[in-house]
Amino acid sequence: MRDTTTSGAAAGRWALEARGLGKKYRRGWALRDCSFRIPAGRVTALVGPNGAGKSTLLSLAAGLARPSAGDLRVFGTPAGSRASMPLWAYLAQDKPLFKRFTVAQTLRLGRELNPGWDQAVAERIIRAGMVPPDARVGDLSGGQRTRVAFALAFGKRPELLLLDEPMADLDPVARDEMGALLLSEAAEHGTTVVMSSHLLSEIEPMCDYVLVLSDGRVRMAGEADELVPMHTLVSGVSTETGPPASLNDHTVIEVRTSGRHFTALVRRQGPLDGAWQQVEPSMEEVLLAYLRSPGAPALLSPTAAPLHREECAA
Repeated sequence: MRDTTTSGAAAGRWALEARGLGKKYRRGWALRDCSFRIPAGRVTALVGPNGAGKSTLLSLAAGLARPSAGDLRVFGTPAGSRASMPLWAYLAQDKPLFKRFTVAQTLRLGRELNPGWDQAVAERIIRAGMVPPDARVGDLSGGQRTRVAFALAFGKRPELLLLDEPMADLDPVARDEMGALLLSEAAEHGTTVVMSSHLLSEIEPMCDYVLVLSDGRVRMAGEADELVPMHTLVSGVSTETGPPASLNDHTVIEVRTSGRHFTALVRRQGPLDGAWQQVEPSMEEVLLAYLRSPGAPALLSPTAAPLHREECAA
């Protein structure tokens, strides 16, 4: 797990906090009744299938869209407000950069638009990738353009970095390089990162916090190291028709059967039958079970569950 030391400004605060958050478009609800918290200083995997609401949530956090219901706050400040703007940097999936600008001109644009700009950080990221400052952005490779986009984002020195599938168009070598860059820069500055992807295996090694969306709703949220041990992958042979009835004493997330053999992912509510094989699942197995079982109860760890307003005031 990475070092989660936070900056003095962010220490002890919630980077993102949503209560009853919803966003409706003409085609329907993209997000609905979402409540969660993300602590400051975490690298968070925002995971879900395509159309789950990941990009909508990032757009709301960046103030590019307004909620249709509920409330979303960035370090306690209403998302989209003028006061929240210096706190975050947002990198969209298509990495919109001016292709006719040189790399140096792009960094100058960042410096002119951001009062807290850190030119040394931006130039260090560019130099580390051996990106020519006089090269035009349109002539760069995909990995080089992503590095320039990261330089702009970190040059702003945000407390919260919002990334919408930032490495989706990169080859494996470039993804590994950009992942290492992201972690080193975030650790150095105590930056909170929320990074979306529909491939958990791609970002799981980098993240210590998880927020899972499906059909616009929160399915799971919390510390990665807390969520997985709450579950057990149980398998065995049932003497009954279908899975054993005693599984109903636990919170069953998913059951799969093949003849008399069953495999179930459960949240234990006590001891399990010792005759069954029991192993701790991987994070990917837990994630997929929740995504395949929309009727199963959602899971928020204590850090991810927002307090009620009366609890905050107490």
